[in-house]
Amino acid sequence: MAYEFQVAVDCADPHTLAGWWAETLGWQVEPSDEAFIRRMISAGYAAEGDTTLYNGVLVWKDGAAIRHPDGLERAPRLLFQQVPEPKTVKNRMHLDVRIGADDVESAVAGLVARGAKFLHNGQQGPHTWVTLADPEGNEFCVSQSAKPPE
Repeated sequence: MAYEFQVAVDCADPHTLAGWWAETLGWQVEPSDEAFIRRMISAGYAAEGDTTLYNGVLVWKDGAAIRHPDGLERAPRLLFQQVPEPKTVKNRMHLDVRIGADDVESAVAGLVARGAKFLHNGQQGPHTWVTLADPEGNEFCVSQSAKPPE
């Protein structure tokens, strides 16, 4: 049996980082269901302290998620969850963002202008990529779509 999954990203500011990644990938931040949040508080399953206002909308304080515009059938959901400790070491897992035929240098310049940090260029055989860190220091790579060797 094949399982479904989501990718969880630990961070300090889940709503801001979710917005950054949604813009980076061309994905959508999942909308907040304020009525559901209020029902959970009214029923005693959550407290007001579990929520916050983000851009004027009531949201869960500890998390935000993004998804591909074509839905979960197209790609897994990314969940950004608040953790108390800062990032201290290199990721053991990271995203490889494949930008199709777009110019990698231009894409990287745009990401750096939006808060990413350039880390290094990589190459293995004919494959090249650029490793960056998002605004909270999580590493990711940018490359063109993989092409089979001719």
